Amino acid sequence: MTNQQPGADGVPADAMRRLSELTPGRPGSIFTSDLSVNEFLLVREAGFTPIGLVLGSSIYHVGIQLGRWGRNQELDTLSQAMYHARELAMSRMEAEAAALGADGIVGVRLTVEAREFGKDVAEFIAIGTAVRGDTAPPGGGTWRNNKGQPFTSDLSGQDFWTLIRAGYAPLGMVMGTCVYHIAHQKMGSVVSNMGRNVEIEQFTQALYDARELAMARMQAEAEALQAEGVVGVQLNAHNHRWGGHTTEFFSIGTAVRPLRPDHEIERPTMVLGLDG
Repeated sequence: MTNQQPGADGVPADAMRRLSELTPGRPGSIFTSDLSVNEFLLVREAGFTPIGLVLGSSIYHVGIQLGRWGRNQELDTLSQAMYHARELAMSRMEAEAAALGADGIVGVRLTVEAREFGKDVAEFIAIGTAVRGDTAPPGGGTWRNNKGQPFTSDLSGQDFWTLIRAGYAPLGMVMGTCVYHIAHQKMGSVVSNMGRNVEIEQFTQALYDARELAMARMQAEAEALQAEGVVGVQLNAHNHRWGGHTTEFFSIGTAVRPLRPDHEIERPTMVLGLDG
């Protein structure tokens, strides 16, 4: 029987054994990657060697919190659950990358999948390709972020190559989440609005507030990494299994820093098609 007990970082022993066999460059050894062929070539062209596929998983039971029928409000317990579950998956993926001696993880995908173990049980999965820089960054230092951890990025291989060529480096994926209960309309309002074109202000305000909370939390994570900015931001809404009036707003992007203070972005090259 194999040992599946997790280590200090929650990474199973079998996973650590698998990772120990990934030593690219050694005769007879291989690397693993979920990058497409084009992405793989561009990551190599950017000066990074793929080492191996790394992942993190957390099967999480999300507790119950009820919102008041007629009130717009954040459901703090659910917000914290969704954030903590993702953070567990991300940290385990980063632990695998650190075990490989990686400088970063590219092409990260962070997903949530419902499981049949129970109504409120879901698996949070983070997966990406660990890479090692062939040389030190321009200006010296390390490719790792200011916390000494491998950087993480959800940029495609093409966007990653462009980012490096532009004189920037990823610091880490930053995220913000907010689970929000949107108040129900009173019966009088429903009846009075029938047949009319009219803004439902309490709905507008609720969605606006919830998105703003998610965006602000993502920005705070970027500031903690001393980032210059966040690129590739996505702002999504998920109902999961809570019903129509409870929604999670989730923002995520890649925090970046300039490689050197005097960097200049190359002028884009014009490409003229010859097919008509």
